[in-house]
Amino acid sequence: MDKTDSTEEALDRLHVEMRTCRQCAKAGFSITPGAVISGPASARLMIVGQAPGSTECESGRPFSGPSGARLFEWLAQAGWDETPFRNTHYMTAVTKCYPGRSANGKGDRAPTRAEQKLCAPFLEQELALVQPEVIVPVGSMATRRFLGSVRLTDVVGTVVEDDLDRCILPLPHPSGVNLWLNRKENQERVTQALELLRHLQESVGL
Repeated sequence: MDKTDSTEEALDRLHVEMRTCRQCAKAGFSITPGAVISGPASARLMIVGQAPGSTECESGRPFSGPSGARLFEWLAQAGWDETPFRNTHYMTAVTKCYPGRSANGKGDRAPTRAEQKLCAPFLEQELALVQPEVIVPVGSMATRRFLGSVRLTDVVGTVVEDDLDRCILPLPHPSGVNLWLNRKENQERVTQALELLRHLQESVGL
């Protein structure tokens, strides 16, 4: 489906609404507003992460920190350079604002279910406006949003077509503290996922 200028304008308005949203802060959650998202309405692929990190909060660009560096290493294996990817495709997260550090100091805090619920309408609107053909959920939280209660070991390295004919291709979270990535068999699953992503990129011209 062609995406018109009016769709781009609607997405721009949504971005403004997300960046000025203070629902979680008013509900007492320890976050740093505002939303970190990027990409045009014409995007055919959407990356969906868990939540922005501190670097993303400061830069205003999704996946611009250490985790993003690894993600773009993966995407390079699938055939994309970072700058054209950012200009062409859409990047967002289950929750839009930086949730702060975890209580044990190892990495960032995972957004609560209540925070995810407050942010859910925004992701629904993004999906409705962009209408991506390929969705790459990054990490368990984003993967569960699209595929339900699944384990990464069962879905990383596969492509699932949903009832809207979208290809869902999960990746693990690229965080340096993600022990899942230390297992050789899981590294092989990531390699398989990137091969599938390269095939999609080449076969449908993403």
